[in-house]
Amino acid sequence: MIGLIGTEGACAEWSLPAELDAVRDARHAVYDTLSAWGAPPAVRDMAVLLVSELVTNSLRYAAGPIGVRMAVHALAPSSGNPDDSGDAQPAALLVEVSDPLPDVPTERPAGPDDEGGRGLHLVACSARRWGTRRGKTGKTVWFELPLPG
Repeated sequence: MIGLIGTEGACAEWSLPAELDAVRDARHAVYDTLSAWGAPPAVRDMAVLLVSELVTNSLRYAAGPIGVRMAVHALAPSSGNPDDSGDAQPAALLVEVSDPLPDVPTERPAGPDDEGGRGLHLVACSARRWGTRRGKTGKTVWFELPLPG
C-alpha cells in the first residue's frame, strides 16, 4: 500500500513499503499525479520510467521504506538570485527517491548480457541534471527533467 504523505500545489510525496508492489505503485502515483498536473506526455513518461528504475534499485538494496517526492520548480534565474538578469533556467520537474541505505549508488557500465546496471546510466542520459545526497538516515537520488516554458 502506498502512503501519500502530502500534496501542496505542484508538490507530492509518497512513502512506499519495501515490497514487490512498490515499483508498480510508484509508477502509478507518478503517472496519475503528473497527468493531473497537466505535464506533457513525454515528461510524464520519462519521469515514470526513471522513477521505476530508482525505486527498483532501492527495493533491491534497501530494507526500509522508500520515499518518492516530486516538485515543479518555476522559471528561475541561473544564479538563483531573483535580482539576476542573466540567463534563466527553464522550469523543471524535480524527482527524488530516498531509502534508508546510506551507500550512494554509482553509475557503472553494463555488458550486453548483464541483467542489471543500466538504471543510473539511463537517469544520467535522460535527465537535465541528477545526483545523490546523504541524509541523516539514508540517501536520496534525484533528477530534474526540463518542462516546456
